[in-house]
Amino acid sequence: MPDITKHLQQQISEARNQGHKLAIVGGGSKQFMGRKINAVQLDVGGHTGIVDYQPLELVLTVRAGTPLSEIETALAEKNQMLSFEPPYFGDRSTIGGTLACNQSGPGRPWWNSVRDQVLGVNLINGKGEKLRFGGQVMKNVAGYDVSRTQAGAMGTLGVMTEISLKVLPRPAITMTLSREMEHSEAIRFMNARAAEPKPLSGACWLDGTLYLRLSGAHSAVEATAKHWDIPVMTDGDTFWRRLRNQQLDFFAGEQPLWRFSINSTAATLPLKGSWLLDWAGSQRWYRGDSEMATMEALAEKAGGQVSLYRGGNRTGEVMHHQQPALQAIQKRLKHSFDPDALFNPGRLYSWL
Repeated sequence: MPDITKHLQQQISEARNQGHKLAIVGGGSKQFMGRKINAVQLDVGGHTGIVDYQPLELVLTVRAGTPLSEIETALAEKNQMLSFEPPYFGDRSTIGGTLACNQSGPGRPWWNSVRDQVLGVNLINGKGEKLRFGGQVMKNVAGYDVSRTQAGAMGTLGVMTEISLKVLPRPAITMTLSREMEHSEAIRFMNARAAEPKPLSGACWLDGTLYLRLSGAHSAVEATAKHWDIPVMTDGDTFWRRLRNQQLDFFAGEQPLWRFSINSTAATLPLKGSWLLDWAGSQRWYRGDSEMATMEALAEKAGGQVSLYRGGNRTGEVMHHQQPALQAIQKRLKHSFDPDALFNPGRLYSWL
């Protein structure tokens, strides 16, 4: 679809000449993330379609505006999947938005993140130039892997047009085990199970219940379930799908939602409110009102970072603060790709 790419280039060049800032919008399902910005919308949602799919090579190339549902339907026909389990925040959730916001599901520690599965990216920079990074094979990167910098950049480095990804075969069987367990005990238990050489693909705690997902060969999954001796949950796939898509009751409501990315063995954080532990304790969701400075201090003490994921004050900083040295690097990278700061200004940080 070179006509759409050319049209995007023209829009970017016009905005640059007129001094307008651009807010990149694909499916629009992740507009709640990041800071509020004031800019002219650049619609990339029409840039869709599968460009190339090689099932035997486990490689897929798609246009950035392609809906996740279209991609996963095509992969399912070959019994393959996007291993990073991208969350759906609506029918219009796209692969470009998933990469830009660095979104991965419950299997992240075991099946890798969207960032880890990216092989290459085509994008348009702030000068309206088409650039290509990486390729369609695993060993095709010399020097700095620019394609992976798009993960979590929230569109601040350019407009992605095509993305090449590694895909994986679906596991032969998936089984969910569940048991009632107290919060702090669940942290210890999940980490102990994650340290074992077993086919674990999910470890979550919510409302006094521990959930463990096993995925792989029939023999390995069944043997592990027998060894751990934890009750099997009926229709566990529904639970993991609702967790992946943030459709559980925990995620409903207007109360601010905070995401902690911390040491998986860190003790329970001293905050009153509702908690959901995922990724065997390394990703922790908290619902409650608090100040960013307070949350950052708690996150750093636990060996990680925090972000105001949804709700709350979106005009202030919502991402964990960066040290001056890292800020300088990010500013230089931004200037290299987008010298006039056209794309999503302030979406990630007020200073970027």
